[in-house]
Amino acid sequence: MPWRDWIRSDLEICPSLYAADFMRLGEQIEALLAAGCRVFHFDVGDGHFVPPVTIGPVVLRSIAPVIHAAGGVLDCHLMVDDPAHHFEEVAASGGDSVTFHVEVTGDPAGVARRARELGLAVGIAFNPRTSPSNAAAFAIAADAEIALCMSIEPGYSGRTFMPEALERIRELSSLLDVPIQVDGGVGLGNAGAVRAAGASLLVAGSAIFATPEPGDTYALLVSAARSG
Repeated sequence: MPWRDWIRSDLEICPSLYAADFMRLGEQIEALLAAGCRVFHFDVGDGHFVPPVTIGPVVLRSIAPVIHAAGGVLDCHLMVDDPAHHFEEVAASGGDSVTFHVEVTGDPAGVARRARELGLAVGIAFNPRTSPSNAAAFAIAADAEIALCMSIEPGYSGRTFMPEALERIRELSSLLDVPIQVDGGVGLGNAGAVRAAGASLLVAGSAIFATPEPGDTYALLVSAARSG
């Protein structure tokens, strides 16, 4: 199923599971599903492209049946040096989409083709130091279904949103006719501005999971993003 079929009314808040309380992961996912969440963001870090080694296929396999049974999807953000190496395991473990970085491959079309051969939807991501114009050219070469603008340096949850990301989102959305995703420091205070800049997929980690009731916070974020 393509990304455009997953996005309802031009907006999805995508909880970043890397920020979850893993002692309560199942409970928190159930609360988010009950609150109406559809797209879950699943970060994979290899300890090379980004410093931390994050969650991987064992966790993905555990949560995919629950999320899929409720009509949800798993959006896998590969912060890794060799994304194609991970595609088969992501697909076998229940991932629905892979997003790989501009900074790690010179063959976006070939990498995207390999993902699609495994039934995965495809997105591209770019770091703050990469220009939106270069990211857009990469996205076009990959025939990407979404483009992810990092609004922090990738790797760790809880970092502060970079205000200059708003202009980067605006520039990217002027260059591409695909949904724009934003990841890093998104919360109640800036969700409206991020959406107004042109993003329709807002990844939120600590803003959701550092609160007592993630499901309630998810609903507040949806309202904040819609209010502009």
